Formats: sequence, C-alpha cells, structure tokens
Amino acid sequence: MSRASLSIDARLHEYLVTHGTPPDPLLRELIEETRKALPERAGMQIGPEQAAFTTLLTRLIGARRAVEVGTFTGMSSLAIARGLPDDGRLTCFDISDEFTSIARRYWERDGQAGKIELRIGDARKELRSLPEEPHLDLAFIDADKPGYAEYWEQLVPRVRPGGLIAVDNVLWSGRVADPAIVEDQTEIIRRFNTQVVADDRVEQVMLPIGDGLTLARRL
Repeated sequence: MSRASLSIDARLHEYLVTHGTPPDPLLRELIEETRKALPERAGMQIGPEQAAFTTLLTRLIGARRAVEVGTFTGMSSLAIARGLPDDGRLTCFDISDEFTSIARRYWERDGQAGKIELRIGDARKELRSLPEEPHLDLAFIDADKPGYAEYWEQLVPRVRPGGLIAVDNVLWSGRVADPAIVEDQTEIIRRFNTQVVADDRVEQVMLPIGDGLTLARRL
C-alpha cells in the first residue's frame, strides 16, 4: 500500500510554516485582525502555508487573469494578487461588505488594489457577466458550499487550456470520508467532489493542504 500523507498537528504545522516562505508582517497583522474582529468566523481564512502555496502556484503558471469566489477578509486574494504581474487582474466575488472592507484596506496597504476588482453580489449571477470564452488562467473557489457545483460549471468553460481551478474545503475536516456522517454540508461537498472526478474537461488532484484543496487543470 502506498504511504498516506502525514497527519498535521499544531507543532508540525508551525514547523512547516516556518520552513516555507513565512507570512510577512502585513499578513500576520491580517491574520490577527481577522481573529479579533471575527473570532467565530476566523476559520474561514486560509492558512499561511496555503497563502504561500497560492502565490507560488500563481507565479508558476504565469497567471495574468484570475477569479476568486469568496474573498472574506482578503488573505487568499492577497496571495493571488502578489503572484500576478503588475498588469495582472483579479476579479473577486463576495456577498459581504463587512468582511471585504477589511480586505480592501490590506489590498491598499500592500499596493495590490490596482490589480483587484471586487464585485459584491450573488456570484451565481455575477459570474455570468464574465466573458464566455476561455480567458482565465486561475480560478479559486472558497465560498458557500451549496454554490460550489454552479461556480464550477460557470468557471470551467472560462478557464483556458492549461489553466487551473483551485477549490478549498474539499475534505471538510475529514468528514467526507466518514460514511456515518450524512449531514447536509458534508453530503454537498461529497457530491461536488464526485462531480469534479467525473468531469472529463479537467485532470485533478486533491491535496491535504488546509481543509483540503482540489487542483484541477483544464484540458
């Protein structure tokens, strides 16, 4: 049997964060502000190692046009924007002025605001306003789980061949692998994961980063 990925406890997580590109002072401040301002929702923020991975991935594929569905307080959007060239463009979709007001401040402070367009509203509708031809290099989905299936269907045709779609929370704290758990959110993510595996427009891998990250390459 092949070797499984390691289980990550707090000590090992701290080790891997400090032995990758660490979060700089601005990202650390964003993490801390999110924890203090939104203690019950801070877990929605991607971790520092996932942010570093996202920036590296954006650079590796030479992304110039990107979309994010679910911005929250801005950690993932900053990670993507930092990986884009100066003339790159990131379009963010979210429903909360409250959460994204924090993101806007950090975009400005980091000099990334000129790359980012924020659209407030239902992404199911807003995504339809994007050009229909395959023009996106990178798409990141990290929003309401019932919307995942539709976000996926809206974005896959708009991603160029060789472009990437990244989807967060696909392991759902491991609940997706426990057949005894049948609550709605878990079932929604299971169905979405099955939808991705069956999609012959992409090749994909599911990674144990954060709460589980699917990376799909458009064929």
